[in-house]
Amino acid sequence: MNKTIELKDEERTRCEVWTRVMGYHRPISAFNPGKQAEQAERLCYQEPLSSKTDGLTPQL
Repeated sequence: MNKTIELKDEERTRCEVWTRVMGYHRPISAFNPGKQAEQAERLCYQEPLSSKTDGLTPQL
């Protein structure tokens, strides 16, 4: 049984996205246009993998 459920856009429930700004949480929909553009440009930080130590991390 492999049924795929497809919804039309008008049948979907809008998901509200919140973010933490200056220590408190706010919905992105409440941002002004400039802040919304800034939020859209943000990237998730991904730490690069390294086999070398930086001298700051204690070795266990």
